[in-house]
Amino acid sequence: MLDKNLVAEILTEALSTGGDYAEIFVENTLANNLFTSERKIKNSTSDLSYGAGIRIFDGVNFVYAYTNLMDRENLLKTAQIAAKGIKSGQKDIKFDLRDLELERKHRIQKPFESKSKKEKADLMLKISEYALNASPLVCKADANYGEKTRHTLLANSLGVWAEDTIARSRFFLSAISQKDNLTEAAGDNFGGLYGLELFDGRNLQEFAENVAADSVSRLSAELCPSGKMDVVIGNGFGGVIFHEACGHGLEATRVALNASVFCGKLGQQIASPLVTAYDDATIDHAWGSINVDDEGVKTQRKLLIENGILKSYMVDRLNGRRMGMEPNGCSRRQNYTFAPTSRMSNTFIANGKSTQDEIIANTEKGLFAEKMGGGSVSPTTGEFNFSVDRAYLIENGKITKQVKGAKLIGSGQEVLQNIDMVGNNMSLACGMCGSISGKIPTTVGQPTIRVRNITVGGQK
Repeated sequence: MLDKNLVAEILTEALSTGGDYAEIFVENTLANNLFTSERKIKNSTSDLSYGAGIRIFDGVNFVYAYTNLMDRENLLKTAQIAAKGIKSGQKDIKFDLRDLELERKHRIQKPFESKSKKEKADLMLKISEYALNASPLVCKADANYGEKTRHTLLANSLGVWAEDTIARSRFFLSAISQKDNLTEAAGDNFGGLYGLELFDGRNLQEFAENVAADSVSRLSAELCPSGKMDVVIGNGFGGVIFHEACGHGLEATRVALNASVFCGKLGQQIASPLVTAYDDATIDHAWGSINVDDEGVKTQRKLLIENGILKSYMVDRLNGRRMGMEPNGCSRRQNYTFAPTSRMSNTFIANGKSTQDEIIANTEKGLFAEKMGGGSVSPTTGEFNFSVDRAYLIENGKITKQVKGAKLIGSGQEVLQNIDMVGNNMSLACGMCGSISGKIPTTVGQPTIRVRNITVGGQK
């Protein structure tokens, strides 16, 4: 993407006023999106992100500058401007840029350009039609497809030269059902580090019909009761609670600033002994996977919690300096306009020994939160409030009525401690995560779990 000699010149310029570390991050990303509705293409967009960011450290202080003018003169000027923020006296730093050897995983089989935009839209309309034909109550089906190819280069004064290319694709479908004056919506998606093979091997009709059936079933759902109760949280996107209420608190971004409830708790029991959790950016083709992070550190499978004991944090280079820890391959950013920081990739609770049926059967009375929705959380306290997209009452160990309007309210610490059954059906689900380094693709996941005594906010 850039010549090594030029990059070395840029890094040397960045260190000219006394920094002890410098890096340049170069990005060239092309993203395409298609949106269909009412049996036709409603919107089509293409976005190109091309530019470079230069960061300089002086101890735990840093300067970050970026530009989208990629000629030699401007790149050197950007380095000079950044260097003006560091004035600690020139240091004798020598480096030799060497290629970082990476395991090139997640190779795509069908390039995005192998089909035209019309062919992609036709497939989207076909899937939407499956949903529209599933029930006379379905009045609308919208589809959204996105694809992105990201080329990156990270070079730094430690001698790292890391180039990588990652392709991602994701498909969304939503359905709206209507009966009398009542309207309900439902949606689902799938995605990963795939080209157009994303759609291969999937029963797309069944996928669409399930989305339609979900929206129709909500029309007859009763209002959820409120109060303290045992809650069985479904697999896959159920992991969003762990991601939000615990995962963010394990990022060095917050730990280094003493802004996490998990500060200083390495080696301590923070969860039920049934809970083991990972952040693993190496999973084949998973939505949140990467080969190398945005600081040029190889990604790895990180054990966060083992049998309830806190084992590690997710550490980036800058906050690692503040904490006296080495970076462990979790530094990420939305694009070159953001400085990177520690972020999650594929974060999940590992499998336990119970089946979902056993968990339900052993719950005399409670709520089955089969599919979670969005919510909010305070990373400092771990307190959260999450909506439930699809929920059922559990009575005498059996799933009975479907209910709507349920919210789960509590704190991440309490949830972790109150997990008393963990299923064996772990699955992953796509999401987007926002933080100080922008929005990035992340995966959440878990098997079905049971949590004792969660506060359920209902509507009756």
